[in-house]
Amino acid sequence: MTRTAERVETRRRRSVFERLAGWSDRHRWWALLLWVFLLAGVTAGSQVAGDDYHNDFTLPGAESQQARDLLAERAPNRAGATLDIVVRDPAGIERPATRTAVEAMLADVRTLPHVAEVVSPYPAGPAISGNGTIAYATVALDVPAESMPADDTRRIIDTARAAEGPGLTVEVGGEAARAAEEAEGGAAEGAGLLAALVVLVLLFGSLLAASLPIIIAVFAVGTAIGLVTLASHVATVADFTAPLIILVGLGVGIDYALLVFSRFRGELAAGADRATAARTALDTAGRTVFFAGTTVIIALLGLVLLGLGALQGVAVALAVTVLVTMLAALVLLPALLGLFGARLERTMTRRREKRTREEGRLWRRWSDAVARRPWPAVLLPMAALLALSAPVLDMRLGFADAGNDAASKTSTRAYDLLAEGFGPGVNGPLVVVVDAGDKPVEAAAGRIQQALAATPGVASATPPIPVEGGTVATVIAFPASAPQDEATEQLVARLRTDVLPPLARADDVTALVGGPTAAVIDVSAALGARLPLFVAVVVGLSALLLLLLFRSLLIPLKAAVLNLLSVGAAMGVVVLVFQRGAFGVAPGPIEAYVPVMIFAIVFGLSMDYEVFLLARMHEEWERGRDALGAIREGLATTGRVVTAAAAIMVVVFGAFVLSPDRMLQQFGLGLAVAVLVDAVVIRCLLLPAVMRLFGDRAWWLPSSLARRLPRLALEHR
Repeated sequence: MTRTAERVETRRRRSVFERLAGWSDRHRWWALLLWVFLLAGVTAGSQVAGDDYHNDFTLPGAESQQARDLLAERAPNRAGATLDIVVRDPAGIERPATRTAVEAMLADVRTLPHVAEVVSPYPAGPAISGNGTIAYATVALDVPAESMPADDTRRIIDTARAAEGPGLTVEVGGEAARAAEEAEGGAAEGAGLLAALVVLVLLFGSLLAASLPIIIAVFAVGTAIGLVTLASHVATVADFTAPLIILVGLGVGIDYALLVFSRFRGELAAGADRATAARTALDTAGRTVFFAGTTVIIALLGLVLLGLGALQGVAVALAVTVLVTMLAALVLLPALLGLFGARLERTMTRRREKRTREEGRLWRRWSDAVARRPWPAVLLPMAALLALSAPVLDMRLGFADAGNDAASKTSTRAYDLLAEGFGPGVNGPLVVVVDAGDKPVEAAAGRIQQALAATPGVASATPPIPVEGGTVATVIAFPASAPQDEATEQLVARLRTDVLPPLARADDVTALVGGPTAAVIDVSAALGARLPLFVAVVVGLSALLLLLLFRSLLIPLKAAVLNLLSVGAAMGVVVLVFQRGAFGVAPGPIEAYVPVMIFAIVFGLSMDYEVFLLARMHEEWERGRDALGAIREGLATTGRVVTAAAAIMVVVFGAFVLSPDRMLQQFGLGLAVAVLVDAVVIRCLLLPAVMRLFGDRAWWLPSSLARRLPRLALEHR
């Protein structure tokens, strides 16, 4: 009777995580089938429905958005996107055979869906280069680039390029054409998975053990992609979301599963039975995964506050990915441990246990070495990280254009031909919209055109093009610099502050600088302006969570500073490579979405290692109140796992540097460097050194505050 009561009391005291592990173990086949059906269902549904990814670069209140909205209201046929059909004939673009072929092709293009107007380069005019070998026709679309169906864009491309013949080259450029040319994927993801499997086999010495984290990641990523693909029909989801889901899902999925699985093996090595080991693993490492995953989700959802449509969709999609990954680690992994636990237990030979003890001794020696000289272990790495972070002060945000893409794309070749024939600014025209209210606009627009043509940095400006009604006109100004050049950004600012306002006041009109290039500048500026607030919110929420978990004032402060250093160093490397052109990379601005996304993801991922390592230190501190011993044992029991997890994350993220997409290259490099710095420099040097300097004060919390805070235990009790 007493034993029964004790068993009932023990069962009653089990945590949510222990009960979850017990349920997954008892219903292992149901848990596995549930995930299989979920993955199969969303995959089949997404394949039947297809995707409806589209970008939303609207920015309410921005001048470029005001210009676009005005045209959409007063001249809808000019509010859509444009395509450039660029033709080249070394023998002369006005050669009779060439002209006949081009005009016939343009007539066919006029009949295609979403084509509102086609402006031919004939007769000879500004659309034919000075040497007469390159010309372009402008295709006006009736929808914005982000709303143009890719299939219809491809029909225009195919129709135009069908006119190619002896001596005649035809290419199609523009944002819609660039978006329709999807880059082939798979190589980066495959390389990352293969490298991760190799690291896991080396870590566990067993192909079966190494496969479990990979299986968790694949299930989670597949489910998340299916859900987000279906969601793209009811919400705005950017077209670059799927590769980011794969990048984040693989890294986080393997990482979370590895933390839980490593604790499971540790409990087995300590003599626990499989069921108890699974419960303890989920009640310790599982809690770490839960709190760390929650931090990542909060950080990602914080991106919604930035108010950019496309970024909001990406943020929610990645938050869903992390949520699904976290659930897979907490539900599917215990079921797999129940299915394969006996085989996994047999792989744990004495040799591996001995090697684990040896590695524990090595980490203890390393911890003692750091503790003997804590100041050099703090100052030298911090100086190095600050030096790596310095280039961030010079970071320039923007968006890649066709000039950064592979030369195999027709949009890239059209971009290069236009720059060759008409100068770099033709690829980034500025659309100045002049609104005279209810008065005639021609005279005011003419004076604005003359002022634009005389402005330094403007290569040329077209005559005013009035819309129906005569109260609104557009003037197209071509910068002398390329769209991504800093000079173009300075030109837009000068036009808006110095050149146009006096003219607009004198004629009592409104003059707005719009167009795709101005829109990119506005979005980049908005992101840069809102980034500090976003950083403050994420850092503050993360510090609050650590305060509740470890009931300490110094630990959240230390974590915030060290995590900011790792993010700063990662972005510094990205700036060196992609903005300054290190290692032969074509220089250009940093993709405007990259810093905020990397910060949200890295700051959340850093919590994995932070909570995992500090939780073990806190266990030892609660047990013996020995600050130095807590540091030593915490590092000894987690160092091997953190290093392996980081190695996996680095190879998965780093593999995306192989992607042909510049944005994914920046994401991959930034995340790989951040994780490498976080695991090697922060966790192995700075954190133990700082904790040594803090001593007992690391775990101090004023008693008045301690009484008011709720308790969130990480330890298995």
